[in-house]
Amino acid sequence: MNKQGLHSFHIPVLGLAYSVDTPVKVGRFGISSVISIMDDQLIEDMRKHYCSEIGEPYLLIPKNEADHRARRITAYLNLVNRIVSDQVKQLRDLPFTQGSEIMKYFELLPDRSFAKKLFNTMLGLADGEEKQQLQSKLRAVIAPGAIDVNIMSKVDKTNFDGDGNELSMEYSDALAPFRGYAQSDLRSSVVFSAGYNPRLYAYVEQFSDFYPDVNGDLKKKIILKVSDFRSALVQGKIFAKKGLWISEFRIESGLNCGGHAFATEGLLLGPILEEFKNKKAELSAELFDLCNTARTEKNNPVFRNMPELKITVQGGIGTANEDEFLIEHYDLDGTGWGSPFLLVPEATNVDNATLNDLATAKQEDYYLSDASPLGIPFNNFRKTSSEKQRLTRMEKGRPGSPCHKKFLASDREFTVEPICTASRKYQHLKINQLKEKGLPEELFNTEYKRITDKDCLCEGLGTSVRIKDGIPLSHKLSAVTICPGPNLAYFSGVFSLKEMIDHIYGRMNILNAVYRPNMFVNELNLYIDYFRKKIDTDIVLNPKQVKSLNTFKANLLEGIDYYKVLASDLKKETNHYISVMKEELDNAATTLANLSVLVCS
Repeated sequence: MNKQGLHSFHIPVLGLAYSVDTPVKVGRFGISSVISIMDDQLIEDMRKHYCSEIGEPYLLIPKNEADHRARRITAYLNLVNRIVSDQVKQLRDLPFTQGSEIMKYFELLPDRSFAKKLFNTMLGLADGEEKQQLQSKLRAVIAPGAIDVNIMSKVDKTNFDGDGNELSMEYSDALAPFRGYAQSDLRSSVVFSAGYNPRLYAYVEQFSDFYPDVNGDLKKKIILKVSDFRSALVQGKIFAKKGLWISEFRIESGLNCGGHAFATEGLLLGPILEEFKNKKAELSAELFDLCNTARTEKNNPVFRNMPELKITVQGGIGTANEDEFLIEHYDLDGTGWGSPFLLVPEATNVDNATLNDLATAKQEDYYLSDASPLGIPFNNFRKTSSEKQRLTRMEKGRPGSPCHKKFLASDREFTVEPICTASRKYQHLKINQLKEKGLPEELFNTEYKRITDKDCLCEGLGTSVRIKDGIPLSHKLSAVTICPGPNLAYFSGVFSLKEMIDHIYGRMNILNAVYRPNMFVNELNLYIDYFRKKIDTDIVLNPKQVKSLNTFKANLLEGIDYYKVLASDLKKETNHYISVMKEELDNAATTLANLSVLVCS
């Protein structure tokens, strides 16, 4: 648990742009955060912006230059690293006077951390040698938060040169950004999310920073974002057999999260965390043996001691009691707080119009959509300008988006080169095909909606920071897409960094007046809604699908039984809270019992 004694939470990746410079904003306070490095044009524009901010010369890396994508990412990450390092040096030298950033650094820390306790002791001392000695110790403790990066593993389109020739695999949409990170100066971690990518995982072997030095230390580490234990074990073994160590498994709720939602087979977060808790030692030992065996076979130095393997969780956490319970009960190394930080301008990039919409939103404004061209459920926000733009285009008889960046282009139904299902080209072709089928009106409308629900994420998820920082718009497109998790419905308003962190650590409460069930109950209800939609279909179910859905339902019921027992362990909650939670679990079980998987014929 919080082994370094500093912050026990991190800020996960938030879209393409919302956390693209979060380390510059909060890293000097010891807060770790994650940057998306998918959009190299956004990355390049951010580098130009910050070079201007700090008075550093900016040299464009043009798109027509070899390996421009990786080079842009390396240059930006190195710049961010320099900025944060300079900020920390300046902060460390500040006097301990009211309102200074060195005071803020320690004031933000959790009260249970050793550094905060040392800080409070120092404050209680009269001026003199003892106080100066404690201040020197405190200055030595100061360290920046990690500047981590995220790569969606399966967003890995093969690219082509200007003449239409296919480029080799190292220039693909996942490998080129990864190379940009691997060649950077950073000492941090890459977060692989969205599943297994064989060629990306194999590519990691080529970079020495992911192997231990003579002291067994890793300059760059690997974090796997997973939804259950089986996924962690399978993917962890893949890396271990290459001699690569997984430094952290970052467990994310399947549905109670922001962005893309990777639902499990009805396995709920609590039981998943219980399995990690019970099997962590076994998991570490197996991966350690596989890793050292692989390193021995390749005549590489082995790990003398087992490296640290962290287990963290994120998705739907909303109160200090939940945060503390997760860490203490499941012996976790930390938690992730994502969507709530969208309401903190000091930490993230949300333009004023979207920020106001988020700050005044209602529960029904957050929904699980079919907007993603990847065909994966996508947590969406109804009040975005991108949703208004999508509907306006449909009203004008021009559904779909212009497709400039092509990051999510993967469909070959109508074309040799893949196109995006959110693109105007694809939707035009698909709607014409639909019209030729002569379907009844109701069925036609259903299929039409399925086609036109898809929206451009590549542009919309990167627009907000351009508006906020006055950076030229990409292709003159101003519509904003944002993808908060449903947990944001319980936060209203705009908050300072201190207010949000004080909320996380239980020093204040910033939740709105909307009734909020326990995070485990919230996730359970999301899964029940998801299950209901799965069985409420006219599609004929084959025996395999029926078996899968029945397994899904059984897993949910087992999860409910687990939570009924767990509820009594919520020591920080009131008896009334626990009683209501058990009643909600009983109601959920009744609802599930009344939902039957029917075989259609």
